[in-house]
Amino acid sequence: MSATEAARTIDAPSLIGRSVTVEAPATIANLGAGYDCLGLAVDLPLRVTVEARALGDAPEVDLTVEGDCVGELPEDRSNRFVVALEAGLAELAVGAIDRVGWRIRMSNPIPLERGLGSSAAATVAGLIAAGALAGGELDTPKTLWLATGIEGHPDNVAAGLLGGLVASIALDDRVEAVRLDPPRNVQVVAWIPERKLPTAEMRRVLPDSVPRADAVANLTRVAVGVAGLASGRADVLGLLTQDRLHEPYRARVYPELPQLIAAARAAGALGACLAGAGSTVVAFVDATDESAADRVGAAFRTTAARLGQPGRLAVLNPRAAGSRVVG
Repeated sequence: MSATEAARTIDAPSLIGRSVTVEAPATIANLGAGYDCLGLAVDLPLRVTVEARALGDAPEVDLTVEGDCVGELPEDRSNRFVVALEAGLAELAVGAIDRVGWRIRMSNPIPLERGLGSSAAATVAGLIAAGALAGGELDTPKTLWLATGIEGHPDNVAAGLLGGLVASIALDDRVEAVRLDPPRNVQVVAWIPERKLPTAEMRRVLPDSVPRADAVANLTRVAVGVAGLASGRADVLGLLTQDRLHEPYRARVYPELPQLIAAARAAGALGACLAGAGSTVVAFVDATDESAADRVGAAFRTTAARLGQPGRLAVLNPRAAGSRVVG
């Protein structure tokens, strides 16, 4: 009997007392021109321990959060991790899910609504946890399909699941994702504003159609950028991070964006762009240049202070590993 077939003999109450710990990385979607199709995992991991527990006097979801997002996450079954966990269990044909509760402990360094894939990390972590708890395993294509259905697009979840640099596309019946090792000798300098920018709101500012010249400009930059990174050329990040399909429109509600990007480039960044839908702005620097991250970080700080935009800096490394069970 396969692991999945074994899971099909399980009702959720038989999971009571089982626990698992999983980890999922933060991700940077788009990378400029790769709107809705490129994502990069970075070493800012969400770690979650979940235990199935009997329903009783305790709440259905007993949630404790350390790090970022304390007090900001739903403490019920609408929590994104729980949604994904229960979707994964349902896919594995585990029955009577509503008859168990969950004790969840999150260590989360990923800020909400800043463009670093916080919801995608929770989604992928929940799906990975489902397989581990049930003694089955959702294969990669199924996990990508379920995660994309929950998130609405595959760029963050594909990178979060697989690690590295991932190009992905959601088709009618599947998600295709192609993974590359992350670029070598590259660091990410991230300016993380206090201001939140919900993805749904930032999508509403985008037009339904764009000029052909802008579409061609992005297509060519994605082609050259991905081919260059695959061949070991980090310098192509300068082209890849130049976007004409979403950043100009988002800058209308985020006017600090162009100035932050320009400041990072002027300080020597290989390239700079909006992370996902923002508000984080990321710059890619040569890790072999010991002062590069400091120069770009100083440029971010100075520019943000001049613009009256409070926030914080983080220096991150691209992450080769994707999501995984760690305990």
